[in-house]
Amino acid sequence: MPFPVLHTALASALEAQGYKEPTPVQAAVLAAPADHDLLVSAQTGSGKTVAFGLAAAGPLLGEAARFERAGAPLCLVIAPTRELAMQVSRELEWLYKGAGGLIATCVGGMDARREQRALGLGAHIVVGTPGRLRDHLERGNLDLSALRVAVIDEADEMLDMGFREDLEEILDSTPKERRTLLFSATIAKDIATLARRYQREAVRIDTTRTNEAHGDIEYRAVRVAPNEVENAVVNLLRYFEAPGALIFCATREAVRHLHGALRERGFAAVALSGELSQKERTDALQALRDGHARACVATDVAARGLDLPDLGLVIHAEIPVNKAGLLHRSGRTGRAGRKGVSVLVVPYTRRRKAEQLLASANIDAEWSGPPSADEIRAKDQQRLLDDPILTEALSPEDQVLAQRILEGRSPEAVAAALIRLHRQRLPEPEEMFDDVRDARPDAPRPPRERTPKHGAEGADTAWFRLAVGRRNNADPKWLVPLICRLGHVTKNDIGQIRIFDNETKFEITREAEPRFLAAIKAAGDAGDMRVAPAGAPGAPCPRPQAAGPRPGPKPQIRPRPPGDGPPRPPFKRGGPPPKRRKANG
Repeated sequence: MPFPVLHTALASALEAQGYKEPTPVQAAVLAAPADHDLLVSAQTGSGKTVAFGLAAAGPLLGEAARFERAGAPLCLVIAPTRELAMQVSRELEWLYKGAGGLIATCVGGMDARREQRALGLGAHIVVGTPGRLRDHLERGNLDLSALRVAVIDEADEMLDMGFREDLEEILDSTPKERRTLLFSATIAKDIATLARRYQREAVRIDTTRTNEAHGDIEYRAVRVAPNEVENAVVNLLRYFEAPGALIFCATREAVRHLHGALRERGFAAVALSGELSQKERTDALQALRDGHARACVATDVAARGLDLPDLGLVIHAEIPVNKAGLLHRSGRTGRAGRKGVSVLVVPYTRRRKAEQLLASANIDAEWSGPPSADEIRAKDQQRLLDDPILTEALSPEDQVLAQRILEGRSPEAVAAALIRLHRQRLPEPEEMFDDVRDARPDAPRPPRERTPKHGAEGADTAWFRLAVGRRNNADPKWLVPLICRLGHVTKNDIGQIRIFDNETKFEITREAEPRFLAAIKAAGDAGDMRVAPAGAPGAPCPRPQAAGPRPGPKPQIRPRPPGDGPPRPPFKRGGPPPKRRKANG
């Protein structure tokens, strides 16, 4: 269905941006009576900004071809976050550019004096966050007396963030005959109360699909051990190799840690959280849009309203708190007809929580283990074979250079060099252990094994054991250095490592066994973690004992001899001890 008859300048702007037909929410908003308030609920990524931009055109422009000279604003758009406000401002700029519309943006973290000057020079549309708009209003910088349209975007988020008082003060300062357009993902009780107070005979529009998940988003759930979440994120980024990815964490500290870990491994990653300055947040988003960064680690500050092109992957490194968080996070991908993938990284201890969350959102996710290193390398090979660089036509300069490279080299050597160059730019995948059981904390699990990569494989070996296991977050990454330090051996002397719930068993080559036994005895005598010879891999492991002499028996409290003073009254907890009575005489 094509767009209905619109203002000429707006129709030209839509055509220039490649809009051919309206989204469901845009069609519904344009079909509503032009003189009525609107109460709209729609899924994220459905084109709400363009929808209310088109709906506001009638009151703002009327029959005029262009805006008159800017003065007091005619339209006010209130958004919950700085990023969303700035994005809305950019959308309205291209939409109203042909009509001569001037847009002023007022958000926290930016230069308030510059905003004051922009408001003083005049603007047709003002976009801002509640706190900064209220500040300009109280200082007399913002005049709302000529306002014709008020837009409240993501109203539920604003109330959740505690902006009710700011929002009410702003709306109370606007003319009562204005047209009010209220957009919210859900229409809860507090949203309905706000609508009744500030809207008149509002037309209710609901384009959300309550019984089905977003059709352009593929949902997956990846089960991992609690200590392997970071490795799972690494392998998911490498497996999908999306042009842009968002990784969500619950706290700022988690964002800092995961961002540092990804940068250390060679990923082009940026961070986004509330502790960053506005410039840092803007630079991070711009790096994603420009392609200089391909992954962004963020808190839920990035879960609403951000429209990032080519964002094909969303990873929930920590499970969202509720259904709304899951949908808003996932809604950053699968926008404007593009396909996307949303992956929940689920520690086996939180599988029940993840299942309940997915069920509440009517999402049927595909459950699996994390991508293995072999699967990632197979994907890398296929991506290299499909790379357009192998099929592009050669320029004359490239043809001459190619012939020079082939002089004295075989085609296989040149192809191998290309493969090495391709691999150099890719971070190494992590070796992970896919536990495909129906994961429950109390369910029996097969032991994790480390495949030997050195000389111990196939050699005559002896088994030893440590009294640490899964419940102690045992992992070969720190067990191997520990064994080498305690036993004065190298990696080449260590064979298989098998990790059970309460113990770990490992192999030492027979050649290194004598010095290993002597070293672990000395280490145990010095108070270090005890290592003991083991029998069959399934044999039980005794609890470790502390080094040094055992404490002696507890002293016994002997009863007092009869007649040795009056009996002591019982001691009562929570108060001072009772006073002893003095003996008569």
